[in-house]
Amino acid sequence: MMPEALFYDAMRAGLWAAFIVSGPILTVALAVGLTVGLFQALTSIQEMTLTFVPKLAAIVATFWVAMGFMSETLIAFFHSAVLPVIAGGY
Repeated sequence: MMPEALFYDAMRAGLWAAFIVSGPILTVALAVGLTVGLFQALTSIQEMTLTFVPKLAAIVATFWVAMGFMSETLIAFFHSAVLPVIAGGY
């Protein structure tokens, strides 16, 4: 049985890795959403696809650019937090 402190430490490391991995995509989505929203407010154009398409394109481009960083972060988390628990090394 795994000690409670080790479980919470692995959970904390997993949440931190999720936060770090999702950071670039969420930041770009927020910036593009604010920019498009400001553009819509200034021009009075209320088209739903105008918000969806640029945000989707920016998210896909950001994912493509940051894919290596995200993979390295998840691999480091797996090696440092998950593998020792699986191996029973605590």
